[in-house]
Amino acid sequence: MIEDSFGRIHDYLRISLTDNCNMRCFYCMPEEDYDFTPASRLMQTHEIEGLAKLFVENGVNKIRLTGGEPLIRKDADKIILSLSQLPVSLTLTTNGVRLNHFINILKESRVHSLNISLDTLQKEKFQLLSRRDYFQQVYENITLMLQHDFHVKVNMVVMKGLNDDEINDFVEWTKDQPIHVRFIEFMPFSGNKWSSNKVFTLQQILEVVSRKFDILRLQDKKHDTAKKFTVPGHAGTFAIISTMSAPFCEGCNRIRLTADGKIKNCLFSKEETDLLTPYRNGEDVMSLIHKSIKNKAKELGGQFTNVLENVHAEQILNRSMITIGG
Repeated sequence: MIEDSFGRIHDYLRISLTDNCNMRCFYCMPEEDYDFTPASRLMQTHEIEGLAKLFVENGVNKIRLTGGEPLIRKDADKIILSLSQLPVSLTLTTNGVRLNHFINILKESRVHSLNISLDTLQKEKFQLLSRRDYFQQVYENITLMLQHDFHVKVNMVVMKGLNDDEINDFVEWTKDQPIHVRFIEFMPFSGNKWSSNKVFTLQQILEVVSRKFDILRLQDKKHDTAKKFTVPGHAGTFAIISTMSAPFCEGCNRIRLTADGKIKNCLFSKEETDLLTPYRNGEDVMSLIHKSIKNKAKELGGQFTNVLENVHAEQILNRSMITIGG
């Protein structure tokens, strides 16, 4: 069992397979020309499997694979199949571009739930946000996953003045499709030009949705990061991840392992602990894992609070989102 000093049991591991991506979304990547981590410094397939086994032996029962974009890693299929042998719920966060190549692998690995990033339903805006022309491919792959009975969550980062005018378009999408939209408040990371006046909050999102729809609050589970809602009669649901305005740190059970083998005890923690080097040297890493989690701050990495006006991105010490893992 992996427990922090506040009594929170950590049984959910998010593993980043790569910091590389086939898109260039500005809120995730600091620049177009980016120096990705050399392959030799990334965790190799057997190292990911070995470290994952250690976590599972100590109580982890859910693993999510993230990136960058996890499905552009050449051995992604081997990693997915390998981890599917562990007694865990295995899930994946992806931008959706390459999903059509992985349907059989995902089915064989019993990956039933997918989180797919899509910040706009407008092709031109998609290209503006991602700096790539993949909208049709992503949209068609979402449809394809639904046809194959995957549980599909669509992650939409809401940014004021950029895509907040599409909130109800996403909710409308849930009417006839069993899509589970998750609106995510814009969060500060290194190089993403965050400012508080770009954040569209939980309350603002609910105000927009309630102007057009009657909404019903759904029951959240203990460790949920998203506050869930539905429009009566809709096939799907929507939820809001309110990291900035209404954090959910008290129920946090998440551990992050970066693609270069560093453990982060919080998305916003400035401290990291290298697991890969000692693992390669045959040293004990569980003591390092327990120490890292014991040192976890009560909320938001101990770096800021949910008073948006008092959050100054330039004072937050952290990586860019793409190097942490979604």
